[in-house]
Amino acid sequence: MSPKRFVSVTNRPTGMQLKESELRLSTISPPSAATVIVDNGNGTREIGRNNSMFDRENSTTSMSKISSKTHRERGAVRIARPSISVPRRRPHDDGMEDSLTASGSDTSEDDESDTSPRDHPQANSVGFADFCVRNMKMAAFGRREIELAEQELPGLMALRKKLRAEKSLRQAKIVACLHLVAQNAVLLETLMEGGAEVRCCACNVISTQNEVASALAEASIPVFAWRGQSEEDFWWSIDRCINATDWKPNLILDDGGDVIHWMAKRYPDALQGIRGIVEESATGVHRLHQLTKVGRLPAPAINLNESITKSIFDNLLTTRESIVESLKRTTDMMIAGKQVLVCGYGDVGKACCKSLQTMGAHVVVAEIDPICALQACMEGLKVVKVGEVIKTVDLVVTATGNKRVITREHLDRMKRSTVLCNMGHSDNEIDIASLRTAELVWERVRPQVDYIFWPDGRHLVLLAEGRVVNQNCSSLPSLVLSITATAQGLALIELYTAPAGKYKTEVYLLPKKLDEYVALLHLEPFDAHLSELTDEQCRYMGLSKMGPFKAGNYRY
Repeated sequence: MSPKRFVSVTNRPTGMQLKESELRLSTISPPSAATVIVDNGNGTREIGRNNSMFDRENSTTSMSKISSKTHRERGAVRIARPSISVPRRRPHDDGMEDSLTASGSDTSEDDESDTSPRDHPQANSVGFADFCVRNMKMAAFGRREIELAEQELPGLMALRKKLRAEKSLRQAKIVACLHLVAQNAVLLETLMEGGAEVRCCACNVISTQNEVASALAEASIPVFAWRGQSEEDFWWSIDRCINATDWKPNLILDDGGDVIHWMAKRYPDALQGIRGIVEESATGVHRLHQLTKVGRLPAPAINLNESITKSIFDNLLTTRESIVESLKRTTDMMIAGKQVLVCGYGDVGKACCKSLQTMGAHVVVAEIDPICALQACMEGLKVVKVGEVIKTVDLVVTATGNKRVITREHLDRMKRSTVLCNMGHSDNEIDIASLRTAELVWERVRPQVDYIFWPDGRHLVLLAEGRVVNQNCSSLPSLVLSITATAQGLALIELYTAPAGKYKTEVYLLPKKLDEYVALLHLEPFDAHLSELTDEQCRYMGLSKMGPFKAGNYRY
């Protein structure tokens, strides 16, 4: 291996200014391959990146701010793993190199800027200004990301071709609150091919791909999203999507129920024009059911989270592939031999358990539902209460969709270096709010990785600030996301084109025939050839040759 260049710093009393003469560049290969983290005396540290595979966007350094008092107590110099940055170049595009550098990572200069994009007027190359993103210089790179995603989304691209011809969403006005990533950008542009107008924002403050948001803005799509939004930014962005001049939404595409919540709170009159709601997450579906119980659901809604294709392929398979990747990218931890507690044994919890078991972890499960608990027992898993094992586990994964599953009492009892992550939609499954107190010190050691120090010196490792870890710390398989996005598109079309009276103001599952159509659109890449029923077989089973082929209550 060729020697690496790194910066070495001589320790000095905190508070002294770092002199240029104290820095020396070396061309050596030290045994520890260490990168120095420098305290410059004003409470700012410069941290070397661990490796170029940490996340899908890379940069060489990040700046993390913590209190000066903390640094005086801990010393001026810390050691981290090597920082390696491999520049990525693409042919063809003038200015592409600048775009790649700008998109860097969630710790790039653009992402870590102290100023909000809201403070700066923006416009794309044709003068369109109805958007707010981090940096328009990223647009060319973002377009390449979207084009790459299109190659891995066969079902969604087939739906786009159909929509382009039929214009089934003509005059539809959609508010979309989603993870602003390349695959969902393809979905948004597919809806527009069908004749819809779309305004979009992010359903998660740290999952947005800034370059993708910029590409949408360059295409003159109203988008209000950037990685690292504050809580105020988040709700401001939703408000900008809903409240626009000469524009009133008639469809909602939501992931978490935030759009319907904000409209009910701030724009109740606008709800009267809504013709349908499509919700992807368990948390959002729960909110819809709550509105139904009190008679405040404004329009028919489709619960996509429990549709067959979404639950089998997205909830199960995506989770199974991404949970370990998220842990590896953020912590480099060895899974084998670890004691793991998984809270919740639904589709997501099952996938987490299976994946972690395959890697050699000792997994136990916490559950409230006796059926799910029995399923776990039949898979050889021990079902426990959280309090019974919290002092001994190395890793805690929450996947319930509920709040305060892991409380401050649990957190106080955990052993040193326990890793905490959440696979549910909301960031309150782990009681993060209880950790933002004066006696605890937060230290950002990597993007999406915080050490939280207790007064006794013990620390816990929190991933993605308690938000859904695989959306923020790993890549997701595009083919599976194609299945979910196709189902979302078909659900919107179904609600928008349904004759009056077909759907009441209730929460429905995706019709079985549409679920089967989603699957059908994704068989071609596998060169799969379906058998066909004969007329006699159709009469015997009471089925149509065109489906649906299973009863509505059939469990796959």
